[in-house]
Amino acid sequence: MSKPVCMTCKLFYRAHKNGVWLTEMMPPYMGETEWRPYKIWQADLWKCKGCGHEIIVGFGHNPVAIQHEEHFKNFIERAKEIQINDC
Repeated sequence: MSKPVCMTCKLFYRAHKNGVWLTEMMPPYMGETEWRPYKIWQADLWKCKGCGHEIIVGFGHNPVAIQHEEHFKNFIERAKEIQINDC
């Protein structure tokens, strides 16, 4: 994987935490008002040592679990800290 660069500080980001868990959420559907968990991913958190900006990169090709899979519920609690409202 290539190293990301902070355009503001002109520095490479540094790996801050490997293997962070996150939930990809799907938008409300037909009268619903809340985003719902859709996919569970693992990736890496990188941080700029200059300004402290953080990014998440290094996703695998496939999610750890998808909402319809039986083992999905086993990962929800672990991945609830970071939620991405986009799918």
